[in-house]
Amino acid sequence: MSGAESTRWVLVVEDSSAMRSFIRTTVEEIGNVSVAEAASGFDALRVLPTRPFSLIITDINMPDINGLELIGYVKEHPHFSAIPMIIVSTEKTEEDRRRGISLGAAGYLVKPFAPGDLQALVGRVLEEGPLGSSGRGRPGG
Repeated sequence: MSGAESTRWVLVVEDSSAMRSFIRTTVEEIGNVSVAEAASGFDALRVLPTRPFSLIITDINMPDINGLELIGYVKEHPHFSAIPMIIVSTEKTEEDRRRGISLGAAGYLVKPFAPGDLQALVGRVLEEGPLGSSGRGRPGG
């Protein structure tokens, strides 16, 4: 499997079209990554079964289903539970971060963030691959 790397799919769930576009561009610059977008939690639930996603990046504060509810759904669904998730949010309290991580998020970035910070986190999470067999703890978290 060390030949040509296959393209990995990332789902970006963000209600702000400007932020969604920024995240999409930033993630696509990593290379070998294709991005699908969802403008809400409900939209994400419609898009999720359409591709083999390697990562979901979600905001917390969205209309209808918020990001924390989305994480809960994904982590409880047998077909999607191994997909790692990253939260990007303006919520910056330690309680928010802890809650997101305890629900199963692989990372948490506070907006605004530098493109390089998102690229580093996405790269690390994609490198680690699907959740499950490597244990629950994450070094340096």
